[in-house]
Amino acid sequence: MRGRRGSSVSVAVLSTLTLVAGVAGCGGDDGGGGTSAKPGTFDGKGAITWATGKDTSGYIKSALDTWNKDHPNEQVRLIELPEAADAQRQQLIQNAQTKSDAYTIVSTDVVWTAEFAANGWIEQLPEDAFPMDKMLKPAIETAKYFNKLYAAPWRTNGGLLFYRKDLLAAAGVTEAPKTWDEMKQACQKVQAKNPGIGCYAGQLEKYEGLTVNFSEAVQSAGGVVVDDQGKPNVNTPEAKQGLDFLAQGLSSGVIPKDAITYKEEEGRRAFQDGKLIFHRQWPYQYALANATDGSSKVSGKFAVAPLPGLSGPGKSSLGGLNLAISKFGKNKGTALEFIKFITSEDEEKVQLEKTSEAPVYTDLYDDPGLQQKFPYLPMLKASVENAAARPRVVKYGDTTLAIQEEAYAALTGKKTSDQALKDLQSKLESIVGK
Repeated sequence: MRGRRGSSVSVAVLSTLTLVAGVAGCGGDDGGGGTSAKPGTFDGKGAITWATGKDTSGYIKSALDTWNKDHPNEQVRLIELPEAADAQRQQLIQNAQTKSDAYTIVSTDVVWTAEFAANGWIEQLPEDAFPMDKMLKPAIETAKYFNKLYAAPWRTNGGLLFYRKDLLAAAGVTEAPKTWDEMKQACQKVQAKNPGIGCYAGQLEKYEGLTVNFSEAVQSAGGVVVDDQGKPNVNTPEAKQGLDFLAQGLSSGVIPKDAITYKEEEGRRAFQDGKLIFHRQWPYQYALANATDGSSKVSGKFAVAPLPGLSGPGKSSLGGLNLAISKFGKNKGTALEFIKFITSEDEEKVQLEKTSEAPVYTDLYDDPGLQQKFPYLPMLKASVENAAARPRVVKYGDTTLAIQEEAYAALTGKKTSDQALKDLQSKLESIVGK
């Protein structure tokens, strides 16, 4: 998942693991985020850097221009990381392991908090610096480790179904599908008049987005990746139904063959070029697909709905990005003040209006003016509030790699879904220790 989505990608991304034993929501002292931990010292002022995924919207540059104009002695310089969340994480970890001061503020996917906090790579933040009583609770929890705040919630995210309302209406389909079967039937009707168009795609390349899409499919079939006790539970009929939706979709042509190479941006371009009827995507696509500058062939021709599932609406993975301060960065006082600025409700409203990214403030979802411009906001709020969190665990990297490896093997036909899930169960048990 692209962390910036998510997670989002950048990132992304993501998945529905709930391996939170001993992590968020728990007390205790693990040497990194326990009850004795205290926020860092934030008194240095001066120039800083911000390492984040590539800014395709232009919003970050405009926000930096505003800050830098008002703070000539505390300039913020943007460092753009790779587009994919996995590559962003790798670069951030390499920087932290060398204790480099090259990055002051780092954008972190919501599933990296435990790993970065436990390893001492980011500072604990003072909770009273942020109006968390006004923020969505799921977004706040992604920024905590052992009940301590290690990042500021900046963008949250929930998956949505983008669809060609014009093509559905022309084919006599009056509402968005709520189930996978309804979606397939709608595609057949549309394709009867438009034989060259693809039915459905998500993020199926072998990266964090696949963890997200696999987990959503499992959840949307009534399964879980791990149970409430933190035990892996993917070798089940429900998980098989979810994985089969993706694998059989590719083998049958419901999902175009090219979709096996899609990350967020590849899929977005395909949808904007009119090559897809349905697309699972983060809400950032809304503003770009509605552009009237000629970059989108579907502007004004699409709508957004909740993700479909096996027998009813599906269940999204929770995505988003948080902002943390590197343990090794300089001028952390400026860094904290800038994070307070960029994550303020006023600035998040600007960001929503410019990019359609999902804000963390509850009131923005309920604003009538914003709802008129972004009619999907109520369903996005519900998607976020009902989303399943990915694991806030120290070994998240091993966990997501295992999911990607086995899910991709099933999607590409190298393994049956039964064998892939059996192997994944074994790998997750070894990683989690249960």
